[in-house]
Amino acid sequence: MEEEDPSASNVITNSNSSSQRNLSPSMNTPVVSLESRINRLINANQSQSPSRSIYSDRFIPSRSGSNFALFDLSPSPSKDGKEDGAGSYATLLRAAMFGPETPEKRDITGFSSSRNIFRFKTETHRSLNSFSPFGVDDSPGVCQSPVKAPRKVPRSPYKVLDAPALQDDFYLNLVDWSAQNVLAVGLGNCVYLWNACSSKVTKLCDLGAEDSVCSVGWALRGTHLAVGTSTGKVQIWDASRCKRTRTMEGHRLRVGALAWGSSVLSSGSRDKSILQRDIRCQEDHVSKLTGHKSEVCGLKWSYDNRELASGGNDNRLFVWNQHSTQPVLKYSEHTAAVKAIAWSPHVHGLLASGGGTADRCIRFWNTTTNTHLSSIDTCSQVCNLAWSKNVNELVSTHGYSQNQIIVWKYPTMSKIATLTGHTYRVLYLAVSPDGQTIVTGAGDETLRFWNVFPSPKSQNTDSEIGSSFFGRTTIR
Repeated sequence: MEEEDPSASNVITNSNSSSQRNLSPSMNTPVVSLESRINRLINANQSQSPSRSIYSDRFIPSRSGSNFALFDLSPSPSKDGKEDGAGSYATLLRAAMFGPETPEKRDITGFSSSRNIFRFKTETHRSLNSFSPFGVDDSPGVCQSPVKAPRKVPRSPYKVLDAPALQDDFYLNLVDWSAQNVLAVGLGNCVYLWNACSSKVTKLCDLGAEDSVCSVGWALRGTHLAVGTSTGKVQIWDASRCKRTRTMEGHRLRVGALAWGSSVLSSGSRDKSILQRDIRCQEDHVSKLTGHKSEVCGLKWSYDNRELASGGNDNRLFVWNQHSTQPVLKYSEHTAAVKAIAWSPHVHGLLASGGGTADRCIRFWNTTTNTHLSSIDTCSQVCNLAWSKNVNELVSTHGYSQNQIIVWKYPTMSKIATLTGHTYRVLYLAVSPDGQTIVTGAGDETLRFWNVFPSPKSQNTDSEIGSSFFGRTTIR
């Protein structure tokens, strides 16, 4: 016995009921129930009437008729025989908006439940990535807050200078850049000056065959240059006249580190001492700082000229004040020589230091509170550190074993760029007066110029020695 067509009985019933209500002829059109319409839409491909087209004023989606394979979606089981289309859409929307840790809808005691309110929970019991056909991070149509594009740092130097006889010695400091935009480089027993504006090279001095240059350091105004020698002397030169104005003694061994304060020149030596020199006085030095047990290879005055940081081959980092002859702060966390030292120009008392091959770490200190803030392993010998004065970033140069240059974002210490090119340890580093360019030197006898930092916010012009000066020349 064939089953009766339920739609036919509905039509007959509705038709009879309309006749019994004495409706006008124009309103005697049979009324088809909603269920009948849905069934006809679902089975339209299987049983279409050849003589009559079915029209509808609404589209009611059916899960059974949806092509979930196209989106890698599997229909959830029906609840009481009813399809939960809105719930599936809400799940997909939550997955696209919130990622893997998607908030779930939950009824909360004391509150009426609402299917339109997202309830958060601390743990997700099922993976929701499978619900998103596009993935969590790149779902189209989902408005995400704009992410600032990372700053692009050129991966190649814009200028290379050949620097014959540039020594491959970790404990020396042979490159410095003045406020007058002049680069000083110690090559063997001579010091050369390279004018960054004109590219003119000048030979400043020749120490003779019995002596050699171990360190150079510009005074703050950039008019006078201090030169530390292998015989323990410190010479002061007037760069504009290429004339030596003074020679100061006091060290017994080579002077590998120099640092200028407001009126004091500090010199560090292999004899383990630091001499404070006031060039306004006749004496060669006004005080002697003792504390290191090995060669002093790193020296830096803070920006307010109140604190002096020193690093030595004894793996120690010391901080001195203007009047102390003993260190006021001592740090012994490094496990190798501390040559790389840099004070932050942005935060008072923030000091960065880097360790040698056996350490490889950059550490940060707050000298105001005497606390060790953080540390990061760079996986390579740290030779130099320098902060940007324009943005809160710093650059480090490295030796064994990768010879790389890294630009860091502080305080996250995320890498902005890693630059390579030197074939020897990058032992020397200096920053241009505009704060945008660095120069690096290595035992491969080259000086390389890199644009690594942005310009100050108040300036829109490029550096005076921009990339248009690309080329390779010699410094002598």
